[in-house]
Amino acid sequence: MAATGPSAPAPAPESNEGSADPAADAAARQHGALDSVTELEPDSASDSDSAFDGDSAASTSLASSILHYEYANGRRYHGYRSGAYVLPNDEQEQDRLDLLHHIFTLILAGSLYDAPIHPPPQRVLDLGTGTGIWAIDFADAHPGCDVLGTDLSPIQPTWVPGNLKFYIDDAESDWVYGPDEHFDFIHVRTLSGAIADWDRLMRQCHAHLKPGAWLEFQEPVALCESDDGTIDHAHAVRRWQDLCNDAATVFAKEIRVAHTLKQRMLDAGFVDVTEKVVKVPIGPWPRDPRMKEIGRYQREHMAMGIEPYTLGFIGKILGWSEDECRVLIAQVTNDVRRKDLHMYIKFYFVHGRRAPSAQH
Repeated sequence: MAATGPSAPAPAPESNEGSADPAADAAARQHGALDSVTELEPDSASDSDSAFDGDSAASTSLASSILHYEYANGRRYHGYRSGAYVLPNDEQEQDRLDLLHHIFTLILAGSLYDAPIHPPPQRVLDLGTGTGIWAIDFADAHPGCDVLGTDLSPIQPTWVPGNLKFYIDDAESDWVYGPDEHFDFIHVRTLSGAIADWDRLMRQCHAHLKPGAWLEFQEPVALCESDDGTIDHAHAVRRWQDLCNDAATVFAKEIRVAHTLKQRMLDAGFVDVTEKVVKVPIGPWPRDPRMKEIGRYQREHMAMGIEPYTLGFIGKILGWSEDECRVLIAQVTNDVRRKDLHMYIKFYFVHGRRAPSAQH
C-alpha cells in the first residue's frame, strides 16, 4: 500500500550487494522509478461532512464456463483443484480484481512493472493472472513479446492480443517448461493466501528464468494500520483482520508474506534484489491529491473484498455460519467507510533477477 505525498523524502530502496550487469542497470530507467512511500499526511478537510461515504460500483464480465464451478453463500468458486483457493471467481470478484489492477497502475504512474527490464522481453509469464487484465495490457504494450498467463480459474476473456495465451494451471505444481521455454520476465501479483510454500515458488521462478532475467512481486500485506492511532477505533476491522490471519494460518497459506519476499529471493539466488514499500490509504484522507485518488479507489476495493474474504477464510476455514459472517461483514464495512479513520495498507514491490552468469 503505497502512496506519495508531501512528506519527507523516502529512503533509498534497499538492494543486495553488487550489480551483476551494470550495463543493463543503466538502461531503460523509465522503470525502477517507483519511490517508497512511508509517510502520509491527513487532509483535515476529508474528515468533514458526513461521517460515512456511500457505495460505488463498477461493471465487468469476463466469466467463462470452461470448467465446473461450485456455488456457496451466493458466490461462485472455481472447481479445478477445489479447496486450493478460498476466494470466489464470479463477476463481483472479477470487478474487484480489475479495480485492484487500476490501483496498481496508479501507484506505478501508469506502468505495469517497476523492474528495469532491458532489453525488451521476448517471453513473459504472468503467474496467477486472474482476469488476465495485466497480461492483456502487457501484451498490447509489447507486441513482439510472447505472453503467457496462468491461473486456477478460467475467467479470462476469449478475445485477446495474438501474442497472449492463457492456460489453466496451478502455480504450486511442478513447472514443465523446457529450457527453450524459459522466461525473460515473470510477474507475480497478489498471491497471498494462495501459496503454501513461497520458497519453492521462488526456486521454480529462478529455475525457469533466463540468465539475467527478472522476477517481480507486487504484493500487499493483509494488515490495516495507521500512524496516528485511529486504527485503535476500528474495532471491527481489527477483529476481522486477526480472524482472517488466523484462518490463513490454519489453511497453511499465509496472507502476510510480502515483507518476507526480499529475503526469500536472496535465499533463492536472485541478485540485484530491490524492495520498495508504499503505504496505500484506505479512503481519500491524505492531503496529497494523488494519494487521495488512490485512497478513494482502495477504499472501494477493500469494501468489495470484505465479503469474499470473510466467507472464504472465516466462514469456510473457521466454520462460521453465513449469518455470523454477514453480521461481521456489515460491521467491517461500516469501519472502512468512516472518514475519521486514517488507515492504510502496505504494498510491497520487490524485484530481482537471475544472475547473468547462471546457466539453464
